[in-house]
Amino acid sequence: MDPTVPEIRVRRKSGIPLYVQLTHQIEQLVYSGRWPRGEKLPTERELASLLGISRNTVSMAYRELEAKGILSSRQGRGTFVSGPQGESAGGLDRERLISTLEMCLDEAILSGLSIEEFMAITEMVAERKKEALCHLQVVFVECNREQLDYFSKELELGAGIRIVPMLLEDINRREPRTLQILSEADLVVTTFFHLDEVKDMLTGIRSDILGIALDPLLETMVKIARIDPGKKVGLVCISRAFADRVKKSLTQSGIELEFSFTTTREKENLRSFLKGLDVVITSPGRRKEVEELKDPGAEVIEFTYRPDAGSINLLKSALLERRSKGPGEVYRRLASKSQSGGRWVSVAGLPKRNGNGD
Repeated sequence: MDPTVPEIRVRRKSGIPLYVQLTHQIEQLVYSGRWPRGEKLPTERELASLLGISRNTVSMAYRELEAKGILSSRQGRGTFVSGPQGESAGGLDRERLISTLEMCLDEAILSGLSIEEFMAITEMVAERKKEALCHLQVVFVECNREQLDYFSKELELGAGIRIVPMLLEDINRREPRTLQILSEADLVVTTFFHLDEVKDMLTGIRSDILGIALDPLLETMVKIARIDPGKKVGLVCISRAFADRVKKSLTQSGIELEFSFTTTREKENLRSFLKGLDVVITSPGRRKEVEELKDPGAEVIEFTYRPDAGSINLLKSALLERRSKGPGEVYRRLASKSQSGGRWVSVAGLPKRNGNGD
């Protein structure tokens, strides 16, 4: 890598936190292929010196990109690009997959199979996996309706998988139907933020609960960071819990922003709230009504949280194994993964098959 790192430019007066700028630019360089897999990055100290920023700023950016699987640190060797060149949005390494399939095909031919027979076998295996994912039920537990709406409408886990949204407050009511749904579900999923809480709530009902990581879209954070300090900002959402989470996310990103919020559904009350706002931040489910009632010229920014690619891949893997091997084996394997250093793997308790805990 060119020691002058000409591809990166940070602007102190842009209003966007420096580490956010740095994170975004490195992501774009990797996604575009200009920084290929295996490329070694400057050390934190070197990059900080080249860009004229603090080492802590570089460290924050590197850590976030490592958590996303884009960079990797190797003890005594440095920081390298580990992805996502050759990957789809879901994190699939197509080049590696093609290489693996070619090796399998070569082995099949050496064993006497024809290419047509190999194709028939791979199709049969794919159909088995497809069938394994049919008729599964996943319960997503969250504190706010906005996130549950996203899980239900936007998250694609495959045909035949039914997603059941459930609020934390629904579990607290301990109604028989709710407890039955939780006990019969193939998988219960929540965010890391609520993992311990959900585990406590479901003591005696089930212990296998999968925790996933949610991140706000970087593009959203950049837009918010660019809001001029003098502008009047408001948030329209469905729940106070969502408003609290937005505030926390902004604080953690180093973005200082004063804003009011509302959860009102009354049209005239909402119109009154929006009057005079220069910028309106909205949860995904409320953007349409905000667009209709806002002042002309007011900017609308949709605030969306999404599971990272690692969490989605883990979830799909868990669903496949759930059908084929049963819950005990699934969560033992997931627990093993959780010890490998991945930030998005977490298992709240492991089911025991017998008195020995085997």
